[in-house]
Amino acid sequence: MNALNSKTSKKRITLIAVILLIGFLILQCIRPQITHPVVKGDIEAPADVKAILVRACYDCHSNETNLRWYDQIAPVYWRVANHVNDGRKHLNFSNWKDLAPADQKAKLWEAVNQIAEGAMPIKDYELVHPSAAISINDLDILKNYLSSMVSQKPADTAKINAANKQYAHWQKGALANAKLPTALNGVTYIPDYKNWETISSTERFDNGTMRVIFGNSIAVKAIHNHQINPWPNGTIFAKVAWDQVEDKDGNVTTGAFKQIEYMIKDEKKYASTAGWGWARFKTDKLVPYGKTVMFTTECVSCHKPMSNADFVFTPPIEH
Repeated sequence: MNALNSKTSKKRITLIAVILLIGFLILQCIRPQITHPVVKGDIEAPADVKAILVRACYDCHSNETNLRWYDQIAPVYWRVANHVNDGRKHLNFSNWKDLAPADQKAKLWEAVNQIAEGAMPIKDYELVHPSAAISINDLDILKNYLSSMVSQKPADTAKINAANKQYAHWQKGALANAKLPTALNGVTYIPDYKNWETISSTERFDNGTMRVIFGNSIAVKAIHNHQINPWPNGTIFAKVAWDQVEDKDGNVTTGAFKQIEYMIKDEKKYASTAGWGWARFKTDKLVPYGKTVMFTTECVSCHKPMSNADFVFTPPIEH
């Protein structure tokens, strides 16, 4: 009787193994496409900078994706294909020369900032591709390269004149009775941000701007209660950008107003955009950003690496 049971058990194990093998082989036939387009205009950078980018970024952010043998086995392949196809949409070093110089600096600043925040390379990718890890020294090399692309002129006459012209325009009360602008996704400019509390600040040295982040009362309460991941519904951030003006003595002040960006937390209303309502209003005329409502996908894509921090890049200053 025991021999019979043992034989039956072995057959069952063999059958299960065969079923699993067939299932595994079927999975290999489900393969999202990873294309290899022609490289139109690769980034030109110093050898040490280029080596870091190729090692850490090119698999997902260029047309020169290098798939290892283990990358090609499903279900790992599905995750890799998703990384590559999403990564190329947001930043593709193989099409670098298609970007205007200002956009090149902005993209590189964004990449370096995400690396500094620990959002890039993506952790599960780095886990199976340890050579993609960015060391502190690597990050310093990238920061120094980006800094070399930017020239900040002390006592910049153009920036000073722009600030004075804007101030004179506001003094006339040109915007006092204007209708509040609304972005294409329905988010309306919120003038009350000026009465909110400052929760953090950032500097964009790639384009010479400085930014202050304001939070409404719900955001401030969440910070005090250490309940910021996730942020509660009703949280609103306003990130305001000005030109950064430096005088001949090195003192830095705000110049002309450049733009304001809002993030509004409402998990139900903005479920399709990661639970946040996004909007940007540019120049002192507060022109809504985006040609179609799909501009929000750009916002979500940019913040996606920070999904583990509820899509918020800049942590608040502890109070």
